[in-house]
Amino acid sequence: MAGRRPMTRPAGMRGGGGEVARLARASPAASFLLAAAAAGALVGGVYFWLVVASFRLPDSGTLGCRPDGEGSWSIGIYYGKSPFELRPIELEGRSNASGSAWPVANPVLTCASTTEAGYPSNFVADPFLYVQGDTLFLFFETKTTTSMQGDIGVARSFDQGATWEFLGIALDETWHLSYPFVFKYENEIYMMPEGNKKKELRLYRATKFPLEWTLEKVLISKPLIDAAIIQYEGLWWLFASDFTRHGTEKNAELEIWYSSSPLGPWNEHKQNPIYKYDKSLGARNGGRLFIFEGSLYRPGQDCSGTYGRRVKLYKIEKLSKEEYKEVPVKLGIEEPKKGRNTWNGMRYHHIDAQQLESGGWIAVMDGDRVPSGDSTRRSLAGYLGFLLTIVLVIFVGFVKGAINCYIPPSFWSPPTRRNELSRILPVHRFNQKIRRYSTSFGRYFSATKARLNEKTWSNKLFFCVIALLGIVNVCIAVHFLSGGNGAEESYTYQGQHSQFTMVTMTYEARLWNLKLFVEHYSRCESVREIVVVWNKGNHPSSDAFDSTVPVRIRVEEINSLNNRFRVDPLIKTKAVLELDDDIMMTCSDIEKGFRVWREHPERMVGFYPRMIDSNPPQYRNERYARGKKGYNLILTGAAFMDSEFAFKKYWSEEAREGRDFVHKNFNCEDLLMNFLYANASSGRTVEYVHPAWAIDTSKLSSVAISRDTQKHYDVRTSCLAKFASIYGPLPQKWEFGRREDGWDK
Repeated sequence: MAGRRPMTRPAGMRGGGGEVARLARASPAASFLLAAAAAGALVGGVYFWLVVASFRLPDSGTLGCRPDGEGSWSIGIYYGKSPFELRPIELEGRSNASGSAWPVANPVLTCASTTEAGYPSNFVADPFLYVQGDTLFLFFETKTTTSMQGDIGVARSFDQGATWEFLGIALDETWHLSYPFVFKYENEIYMMPEGNKKKELRLYRATKFPLEWTLEKVLISKPLIDAAIIQYEGLWWLFASDFTRHGTEKNAELEIWYSSSPLGPWNEHKQNPIYKYDKSLGARNGGRLFIFEGSLYRPGQDCSGTYGRRVKLYKIEKLSKEEYKEVPVKLGIEEPKKGRNTWNGMRYHHIDAQQLESGGWIAVMDGDRVPSGDSTRRSLAGYLGFLLTIVLVIFVGFVKGAINCYIPPSFWSPPTRRNELSRILPVHRFNQKIRRYSTSFGRYFSATKARLNEKTWSNKLFFCVIALLGIVNVCIAVHFLSGGNGAEESYTYQGQHSQFTMVTMTYEARLWNLKLFVEHYSRCESVREIVVVWNKGNHPSSDAFDSTVPVRIRVEEINSLNNRFRVDPLIKTKAVLELDDDIMMTCSDIEKGFRVWREHPERMVGFYPRMIDSNPPQYRNERYARGKKGYNLILTGAAFMDSEFAFKKYWSEEAREGRDFVHKNFNCEDLLMNFLYANASSGRTVEYVHPAWAIDTSKLSSVAISRDTQKHYDVRTSCLAKFASIYGPLPQKWEFGRREDGWDK
């Protein structure tokens, strides 16, 4: 405090550090600058390591699929008896040629599809189909990473859309292109893409379909966007929007043009603009118009809230040169429920539905898991987090400097020589006022310093809270800057997505745990259905759960652990994840396990490794496996497997003796499955994936199945001896950390 002598340094303190400390004590400003510099260096180091380093590109294959302000659009495919009964491909049970997993799931085309083919892209959108017999051609906008503008790409499918081959860039101009409306007229194939920056609506003709095109003519000299044409009642009709509109009219305007030929000339409708102000009305086209049962339908984009929020469908009741009227109808596609954790969870703004020669309908649709401008907002939030952290560091440095600051009394009352002349001069009276105000300020400053003394418990708590806020801000900043778009996404394998079924076993006393389990895992992108094996007690109804996927309760007659692997013909996926209802992991870890299983569907892929190698064998935990640097057993309480192979194997005649032993001891069903797998193959049968974290929620209740760990392990040791005598020993160990991606470390 003011007036107190500064403490002298003990004689034992010497060296460079002592000189710095002496400098800091001699000058509060120096103390503040040193603290600020150290904090700035720390923050800068953390920022570079956690953020800048996370954006380094390890190889050319990662040039595409980067965060983009326009979104992360991808393309899915649908089938149905009519355009109002369309179902996604995963509900059709279609598989790919390799059969690594079925069903094939949406999205069927992503930025990775073009990037891996040598054309780096941030997203693919605006899909249009061209059907040529049994072959499908898909034209779409691809956001190139070199010019950061849209080009028109094309892909081909020979199996009705289950697999796609990216053929290349069909059209590339020096300006942005999108919305590649493709159609056939008088044995010629035409494309009418959006290229409003040229301020023209251009028509191209295929000279060598599908990759070579030439400009046929300019249809309309106006910057029209998302133009679609259709022949109806003797005339050709063109629907488009003027992109020069501003404010409330942006994405809210619709114009109609008509002609006797798609090659023009085109005439304006008398009611233009049809729409002008309301973005929610679907004024901007959302795909190809189509005719069904004699009626004309137009898809439009609901752009309220964010661009391309969803597709709306309108039935056109009146269409002439003088009149136009349309009414909204139900699209017939189920709304996505998983939010960011599904490919079209936040918005979908384009659909192209066409009737096939077989009479059925096929449609392609684009979707995005983030709103428009999401990457920009997340970057701003991240940088703001770091800025707030720096402000907190400066604030702490200022407070610390204020506490340690020593200001001598003479600073507030500087000595002056008193004489007769000074008394009568105005300067003397001014100096007296300054001394009085300075003295009062000095007392207030000293009192404030006393209250800010960090040695008190209250102020220690204050500094701890400030430190905690700083840590929270850094975590938030890192999350937004290096945490992607906030989604826990699925992984592709061989360019495709798939789905799996979750199976868990429980009973009445653990219902609260089950509800938490279902609510969490139903949000994972690749989960198609959750099957609950109900072993004992009154079972709940399926609608008792907060779930985004169907929940099926399978009630068992006998309380047995063997029920976990009962053959279930109602399961519609090849992959099954057996997961105990008391294990909680991130969806990202679950998706990693599914990706690894798809590489090796003949194996069990799980998250809890064990190493059994003693003679006689003894059951030990993961720590023992780590010490042995390998594993040869995976607990099936958290493992992926082939449902058809595994369940039939478990209920085969050769497994009868093992099943009886499991039922008698109410234990070891997972050990039996490992022995059956090992007995059926001479190759590797298990693989491990290391989860980021896992929580055993049974520890929070009194209904854990195996609370006496040692007794549980003793029973399992007896199981090992029994199964080894029946099925032979387990194979030698497999080492941790063999995968290039490091998921098994």
